[in-house]
Amino acid sequence: MLAKGFKSILRVVFGILFMLSFCPIIAQDKAEHNTDPKEEKLDPAKIIMEHIKDAHEFHFFTIENKENPHQSFHASIPLPVILYSPTKGLTIFSSSKFGHTGEEEFEGYRFDEKKDIIAVDGSVVYDFSLTKNVVQMIIALSLLVLLMTGIAKKYKNGVGVTSAPTGWQNAIEPIITFVRDDVAKPNLGHKWQKYLPYLLTVFFFILINNIFGLIPGFANVTGNTAFTIVMGLISAIVILASTNGHFWGHILWPPGVPFLVKLILIPVELAGVLIIKPAALIIRLFANMVAGHIIILSFISLIFIFGAMNKGAGWGFSPVSILFTVFIYFIEILVAFIQAFIFTNLTAVFIGQAFEGEHEHHEGDVPHDQVTA
Repeated sequence: MLAKGFKSILRVVFGILFMLSFCPIIAQDKAEHNTDPKEEKLDPAKIIMEHIKDAHEFHFFTIENKENPHQSFHASIPLPVILYSPTKGLTIFSSSKFGHTGEEEFEGYRFDEKKDIIAVDGSVVYDFSLTKNVVQMIIALSLLVLLMTGIAKKYKNGVGVTSAPTGWQNAIEPIITFVRDDVAKPNLGHKWQKYLPYLLTVFFFILINNIFGLIPGFANVTGNTAFTIVMGLISAIVILASTNGHFWGHILWPPGVPFLVKLILIPVELAGVLIIKPAALIIRLFANMVAGHIIILSFISLIFIFGAMNKGAGWGFSPVSILFTVFIYFIEILVAFIQAFIFTNLTAVFIGQAFEGEHEHHEGDVPHDQVTA
């Protein structure tokens, strides 16, 4: 069974690598205005940035028609553009109206240099479009809800309680148990049950988006600062809502510390609570998830960089590049789980520190060693 599973993973990985090999072709999209391929130069930095940033379409690959670039095949799924302007009102249309290169105008709107939608006449525009990141988060959230509600129904019907777990229960139950026993209980003490639903939601939501980000054409949501900032701010709100008088007493007036030292220590402690802890969550997740994608795309781009210098060098370096890409890809699968765990664990640590000093066991609290389904 393990051998079959490993072979299946290899097939998926090499299929992904085959699709990735088409990525640099999009650098030739501007050939629609210049049919001389000698004047077109590969820009790896631009290609990599286009793949890791948000967009108004899911782009998978391009099959270029060098004789007639306008007939090139673009495997992509355009997304709806929803704009509101005080002068034009509500406007809804497909992002394909801007053309594949995004250089065309439609209904008085166009893309600027940063790929933001602006009005041609310079009027104010409010953009409510469903971008790649937004759509993928909706898909990830829907998958999370369907998966967890389906598993919960099985437990409610006794499957996994009075009988052996089935289906996805076998994969999800060990992860839930791990988060409960190795994240929630050690860091939150007798309050672990109160925060466990939030910790599980954070863990699985980040994990699902991390794995989606490894599929070619999908969005690297967790490598986007907007996503990590919102996740960090939500955790910061939960952390601050968990604080007590004992916590703020030590922050605003540290006991047993000389007065002059307090003048230095108090701003540092406040910055740690309000800025440094949320920033640690935000930057760590963003940096680790975007770095892996950049490395993978860099190795793939090296094939075309060497090929642009010499075709023999390009073909010769291809096996080396593919082997390194496969290695990094497997590492990224591991990183997807690790970063979801680290974000969840740090959140639990910071929440535990927020109500530090409540060592007594309150009546009605669930015992520390109680196991729940």
